[in-house]
Amino acid sequence: MKDGLMNRVRVKVLRNAIISCIFIALGGVPFSQSKVVTLPAIPDTISWGYYDAARAPVLRIKSGDIVKIETLSTPPSLLREAGLKEEDIPLALIEVDQKVTDRGPGAHLLTGPIWVEEAEPGDTLQIEILSIRLNAPFAFNAFVPGQGLLPGEYPYQKLRVIPLDLERKVALFTDEIEIPLRPFWGSIGVAPPSFSGRISSGPPWIHGGNMDNKELTEGSTLYLAVHVPGALLSLGDGHAAQGNGEVDLTALETALSGHIRVTVRKDLRMVKWPRAETATHYLTMGFHENLEEATKIAVREMIDFLVKDKGLDRDTAYMLCSIAVDLEITQVVDGRQGAHCMLPKAIFIPASPSSVERRLAR
Repeated sequence: MKDGLMNRVRVKVLRNAIISCIFIALGGVPFSQSKVVTLPAIPDTISWGYYDAARAPVLRIKSGDIVKIETLSTPPSLLREAGLKEEDIPLALIEVDQKVTDRGPGAHLLTGPIWVEEAEPGDTLQIEILSIRLNAPFAFNAFVPGQGLLPGEYPYQKLRVIPLDLERKVALFTDEIEIPLRPFWGSIGVAPPSFSGRISSGPPWIHGGNMDNKELTEGSTLYLAVHVPGALLSLGDGHAAQGNGEVDLTALETALSGHIRVTVRKDLRMVKWPRAETATHYLTMGFHENLEEATKIAVREMIDFLVKDKGLDRDTAYMLCSIAVDLEITQVVDGRQGAHCMLPKAIFIPASPSSVERRLAR
């Protein structure tokens, strides 16, 4: 019996060692070696409405560190106007609103930027979203004149505070409608190239930013090109849930916290546009003022991924995109509209000696 127990322990140790070796080979850091640092959402750590390579970092980390990060959402003035009681407005949000005067040109409250020591232009930054937690029992939604997908049909303002049932994990939209909660950060981005200067937090671009991609939930991994030393990563625009499109301009806007692991990938070629993966899918994204052009970017990125990462020729990759890839509208309200491709991981047969031989014989 003792020998059997020892054998099980040896097997477990060996299995964990193999998993750790695979993780390191893929560019990761063993879990036991990851340092955890905390980044609260306070006036000194908020970049209100912009990404900028000249912004001083509020935190410095090493590749592989885990950041426990907090983010805020929706200025108190809008919450008051929507009917939220003063005592229900988070004090941290009030303090940030009172003390952060350097704002714009966008509207998002971003926590950061974070300097990653090893990150240099040409690298790829890997952001693993390890956990996400809802930090408030309410969310905010609104549409305003001149914005959203249908501005001519809604030339007025409507603001709502929507209660969240955190135990049941639903938003109480009406007495008859409950929306399952699926929290994610709408904006995850690095600093844009230095020549861009300060840019609005609104339109997404090659730096990521306000992508509003609802697939970037807990357990997903995002890949962004590094444009400046340190990368300068910021997060914000927390959503409790969102539909693809985000057609009225806002989702279930709310405060979030969570853990992210940030790793510099020098072994990966620099990705031009943001890419991601979940447990079930590979994702490529495209952003452009014209939605059709955004879809073309997303599809070209998927073809590029299939050619360079999966070994397909371009014709076969294009065919596979038509057969197996779902082309989705990410959002249509952020200045640059977004599209993303979703490729199921399950269609790829695990490599075996026979499959390798067949591939070499072609």
